[in-house]
Amino acid sequence: MINYFYDCYQILNKVYSEKTFVKQAINSTLIEEKNRLATIKTVYGVLDKDIELSYYLSKLVEKSPKLAIRTILKISMYCIKYLGKKEYAVVSNAVELTKKLGKAGASGFVNAFLRKFIKTKVEFPKEKTEFLSVKYSYPYFAVKKLVDCYGFERTENIISSHTTENTLFFPSIDGEKYLTDLGVTFRKTPFENTFLVSNFVRNEDYDRGLYTFQALGSTAICSVVEPCENLLDCCSAPGGKSIRLSYKCANVTAWDIHPHRVNLIEEYKTRMAVKNVTTSVKDSKVFDKKYEKYFDTVLCDAPCSGLGIVNDNPDVKLNRTEEDVKGLMEEQYAILSNVSKYVKMGGYLVYSTCSILPCENYGVIDKFLSANSNFEICSINSELAHEDVNGTNVFLPDISSGAGFYVAKMKRIK
Repeated sequence: MINYFYDCYQILNKVYSEKTFVKQAINSTLIEEKNRLATIKTVYGVLDKDIELSYYLSKLVEKSPKLAIRTILKISMYCIKYLGKKEYAVVSNAVELTKKLGKAGASGFVNAFLRKFIKTKVEFPKEKTEFLSVKYSYPYFAVKKLVDCYGFERTENIISSHTTENTLFFPSIDGEKYLTDLGVTFRKTPFENTFLVSNFVRNEDYDRGLYTFQALGSTAICSVVEPCENLLDCCSAPGGKSIRLSYKCANVTAWDIHPHRVNLIEEYKTRMAVKNVTTSVKDSKVFDKKYEKYFDTVLCDAPCSGLGIVNDNPDVKLNRTEEDVKGLMEEQYAILSNVSKYVKMGGYLVYSTCSILPCENYGVIDKFLSANSNFEICSINSELAHEDVNGTNVFLPDISSGAGFYVAKMKRIK
């Protein structure tokens, strides 16, 4: 088991110490193949339960150990509590890993801590908001904001809801027949040729572009966009929405501020053999007169906290703070205000996020509409279960098949 522990440690160390995204950390780490699935499952599990595991640490030791030891202990606690691994084996491998990392002096502490963890029942906090934060490993500030909006019971439903299903989209073949022929169990969604699947193993047809993965909430956002001649996706990387919309819009312009992320869109285009998407490295906060009143529709899928998709990206929860969200709201408003100038008369401005925090969603829209009388809300009613807020759609995990997204559609009227 020592190699499995070591591989988990290597990946998590990149996430914790270097702030690497977990998917990048996995891809850049040489993992023992026989343990690959177990390693990835453990890494995602530790990140998903990080707040809870950190709470145990705070209650069982007076002084927090250094990062490397904390990481070893979190892997060990997760294996004991959530994977049901034999306690003696976990303790032994944790001690061996500590020594392997050149930290033999801490091996006694690791041994003693884990034995204490095994014997001690740590009670969760009594205060309700902190209780929910620890129990579901969800940032305290975000829980508080959700409680203010939805109350304790609904907030618990929202942050505890998740799905293990993936969403598959088939742009050019009969997806239902394809999945049936493969013997794959699936559920239909309200969207054409789009299906929910469990335990689906990606095959060579993915590389051939016969299907692609796209979050259900992203699919719902794309459904709001009407067919048009010229569409701008102004924050488009990694390209899922741009590619999806290329099948119903004649010309799609896709921007992102980071060159390496524009490369991701190009790779997506190539895989799906899409010809009508044009990419550029561009800052959507900076006005370019060349595009003034040019586009029929502008999609602003704004940078956000990502707190609606933490099931797929648990590392999102690690570094999110209330100050981060305030900064993101300012950026969201700045981007939306600028790209609204690119919408032609009678055209549409679509704003979306993968956040469930009201302040990032209709909070930004309310501010924008107050300052821009040349736009008005177009009421939308997605086929995916949602809540309606003044004609905009809020997708919440407990009612929207695990999706946490937001979308608003506005029309330029003058």
